[in-house]
Amino acid sequence: MKQNHTLKLAFCGITTALALLFICLGGLIPVMTYAMPALAGVMLIPVVAELGVSWAWPVFAASALLGALLGPDKDAAAIYILFFGYYPIVKAVIERHLHRRSVQLLVKLLLFNAAMAAAFAVSVYLLAVPLTAFSIAGVSLPGVLLLLGNVVFLVYDYAVNGVVLFYFHRLHGLIHKWLFSGF
Repeated sequence: MKQNHTLKLAFCGITTALALLFICLGGLIPVMTYAMPALAGVMLIPVVAELGVSWAWPVFAASALLGALLGPDKDAAAIYILFFGYYPIVKAVIERHLHRRSVQLLVKLLLFNAAMAAAFAVSVYLLAVPLTAFSIAGVSLPGVLLLLGNVVFLVYDYAVNGVVLFYFHRLHGLIHKWLFSGF
């Protein structure tokens, strides 16, 4: 039993390190500020699949804290913390408890829009970014960006579904055997 628990902790540590690696890569490759936190979040899929959400939340918390403290790009860490880091965990909970796809999609879109509204509020009220920074030639961009963000989010959600399918078809057997039978 102790070996099994040790393997689970080691697995969570490896997953945390991989998520942190992707957060840090977001700062090393400037055009990847948004893509790398999304990939970092995907690293939590095996933890959710093998150990459940109760193990995934501490992995998210540790990778978010380390990303904020050690990551070279604080924007990448903030994006991970505000949405991409916890999304695979919440996605699993939504899909497990809500059986109608239309309701699942609605809840996911509400979650995404709430996260983006929170990010906007943090930018304006906490970081004192002027509202004029969010407009070009008098056109307010937050609404347009939110609409485009919803489209990109739907593509991301579809891609995460593909990663989950790949994981269960190719990797689940190996990792499950390693975690629960000790090699």
